[in-house]
Amino acid sequence: MTYATDRLHEEIAYVAFHFHWELEAILDLEHQDRNRYTEQIASFVTRAAPEG
Repeated sequence: MTYATDRLHEEIAYVAFHFHWELEAILDLEHQDRNRYTEQIASFVTRAAPEG
């Protein structure tokens, strides 16, 4: 099974933008770990967003 290239790029950009990690560090993560980081970031962003 292959992971969609577009989704991989989205995850990389998301983690890099929020954590300021280098590309190599993000690519070294296992898929499961990278996915967990994106979920955690989304949780932080959601909690920090002002309620409208």
